[in-house]
Amino acid sequence: MHWHLYISLFGLSMIKFMFAPFGGPAMKLNFFETYLSCVAGAFAAAFIFYFSSEFFMIRAHNKRKALLHASITNGTPLKYKPKFTRFNKLIVRLKRRLGIYGIAFYAPLFLSVPVGSIVTAKFYGKEKRTFPLILLGICINGLITTGIAYGIKALF
Repeated sequence: MHWHLYISLFGLSMIKFMFAPFGGPAMKLNFFETYLSCVAGAFAAAFIFYFSSEFFMIRAHNKRKALLHASITNGTPLKYKPKFTRFNKLIVRLKRRLGIYGIAFYAPLFLSVPVGSIVTAKFYGKEKRTFPLILLGICINGLITTGIAYGIKALF
């Protein structure tokens, strides 16, 4: 068995799910080995980061508060960091345009599974269908990206 190859794709899928299937043909794995390794890695990352998203959001908030407090006590001006960055505007625009389905399906694919899961949980964490939609999106996007990877391999 090629466990180290499966684990490599599993780990890569936890970070950047969109590009992980392209490693499968190079590792001489078949379509299903690649697909299952990648989807399993994305599932694991989605589970970890979706259900711990509140921890990460609270941690980021506390860090911002500590920086503000430190700047006030030291008398040093806090570097201005805009809240409405291009990225934030893009996320909000996508949320309004695509809704829960678009964010749950495409945020983990295009942003990364950790960031996409946290963003989806931030916007739609109270809805019960959110996490199953993320998993469904991972399955569908995994089929598409793995199919593209093996389609490109067949061309060359």
